Amino acid sequence: MIVLNSVICLEDDVNSSAFPGEITLLRSLRRWSYHGHCRLLLKRRGTTIHRQLNDAFCDDGYGRELLSSDLFVNNWSNERLAEGMVQHERAGPSIPSTMHGHFHHDKVHALHYYCPNILSKWAARPRHWPPPEVAQRVVSLGAVLTPVGFKGSEYQHVEWRVCFNAGEIELISNLNDTQTKLYVLLKMIKNDVLHPRKKEVTSYTLKNIVLWMAENNPQASFHKKSILQWLHEALDAIRVALITLELPYYMIPERNLMATSGLDEEQQRTWISTITDMLNEGPRVILRLPKIRQCIVAHPEPFRWYNGRRIELELLTLMRMNRLVICMDENGEVDFTDAIVQALVRRVNEVVTDVCVRMIMEGSRVINAQAIFDRILM
Repeated sequence: MIVLNSVICLEDDVNSSAFPGEITLLRSLRRWSYHGHCRLLLKRRGTTIHRQLNDAFCDDGYGRELLSSDLFVNNWSNERLAEGMVQHERAGPSIPSTMHGHFHHDKVHALHYYCPNILSKWAARPRHWPPPEVAQRVVSLGAVLTPVGFKGSEYQHVEWRVCFNAGEIELISNLNDTQTKLYVLLKMIKNDVLHPRKKEVTSYTLKNIVLWMAENNPQASFHKKSILQWLHEALDAIRVALITLELPYYMIPERNLMATSGLDEEQQRTWISTITDMLNEGPRVILRLPKIRQCIVAHPEPFRWYNGRRIELELLTLMRMNRLVICMDENGEVDFTDAIVQALVRRVNEVVTDVCVRMIMEGSRVINAQAIFDRILM
């Protein structure tokens, strides 16, 4: 996610006088949109403004300028592509692309959103979790607006969605071990059992279920011996969400995450039946998950070793991609002599070499380092 620092969006009744003149100010109009969304009205153009932003304004019919989320995304998608990059069709607020055939990433351009009322309302809720100091950090991290409207809205093209990415990362990092493992198990169930065709049930849906469970229950009840009990509770929560087509967003409960799920009746019935069967299976439900079965049947040490190398490679690759952006000039040229970039490349080569050597020792004939690297990250 790329957040433009030269723009700030303000909640309806926030005073704008404290912001310097070079900042472009936009006023959010939430009362005209579905919960968790808003329209953006230009309050003041800053002395420096991105062309992609400036070209995304449109008239609201009353002589005022609204920032169009559709035009904003389209303007960024028309930028010159780097060598080896293929850009794909827009997906919500993101512009997906593939680099060199196997590096897939989504780029989202977003705007800072100063919304103290929304965050203070969230922080004031009675809860078991997170603790006050974590809640305060979440509030301090603020929010962003991403360029996507409420699906089906007449004004979708000029609506923006309120997101709390940094705050949600902080929340997830403060889940305890059992809660984190519960989230992982739910994602496995989504991928290996439910097989959503589109995005009827997403990892984001499951994350919200885990966050609600953490908030509403004593933390002492989440321990290693209770994980199957909480998995049962989470599956039941998914089933209820599928039956009622209602799941409140953790940060803004008025927003229903199932409102735009696109779930058809046949799939709804199938999933409800499947989850009901899983609930009736009790602890044996985890045997439905191929990775769990593999860990139980196979010797765990090679599996752990390989997973450790794969995770490290993924992190190194992400760090390198982020660093390359920092080392890129205004013409898109990258300084590959940067010491951090070179250190990351060296470590990637070391990890790939370790995997290659182990494969050879175990009888593999594959010695192409690039092929091994590509396969690990697939």
